[in-house]
Amino acid sequence: MAASEASVQTSFMDPFKDILINYLMPEKCFDEFFLQFNLLHVDCLKIVISKGLGIGIILGSVLVKLPQILKLIGAKSAEGLSFNSILLELFAITGTMAYSIVNSFPFSAWGEALFLMIQTVTIGFLIQHYGGKTIKGLGFAVVYLCLLVIIISPLTHRDVVTAMQASNMPAIIIGRLIQAGTNHRNGHTGQLSAISVFLLFAGSLARIFTTVQETGDSLMAVTYVISSFCNGVIAAQVLYYWNKTPAHKKKAE
Repeated sequence: MAASEASVQTSFMDPFKDILINYLMPEKCFDEFFLQFNLLHVDCLKIVISKGLGIGIILGSVLVKLPQILKLIGAKSAEGLSFNSILLELFAITGTMAYSIVNSFPFSAWGEALFLMIQTVTIGFLIQHYGGKTIKGLGFAVVYLCLLVIIISPLTHRDVVTAMQASNMPAIIIGRLIQAGTNHRNGHTGQLSAISVFLLFAGSLARIFTTVQETGDSLMAVTYVISSFCNGVIAAQVLYYWNKTPAHKKKAE
């Protein structure tokens, strides 16, 4: 009777088996959950939670900086955003993406870097555009994309990519310090999007767990720990300056 019930359950899950095994769990965990009905298998739960978080982070990353982009376009201003901070953030994102590709890490462990890169380049262009330097902004985007192709190609030695990832930590810290300093000097966060800031903070926290679980790479894990702390500082500033109004807007009022 039990064997018959297991057979029915297995037959019911068969249409989903390939999808689950390819994206969410290894076959041994599928068997634990849906053949043995061992839903509290610790190792398998860790894998499923990690994979699920990774997929969620990637899906969220498609839109994470969209509020920031829309806020810049709506205001037709990039006030309060530091282009140097964007460059350092882009360097860190590129290092993580190239390092993950070179080491053949699963896409679920780093995929958000691809979408964050596209959105960060867009923000960098908008900062230049609204600063009256559209041609410079276009040049920035073209030069960056050319460099990216070279970095992820076989032309770039593996040691160079590893060095880029190791450099992420100071790049993240300096980049966030520049943005934090800009916020402090201005006494407000300008066109910085609170939604994007908090989503980045939450995503970097979740990545600590998924990186340890899926890659076991201590260099990437430490990078995300530092990234979480730095994103937390910016998030704290957003809260602190929540009701602060730029001086020129106060005069206009």
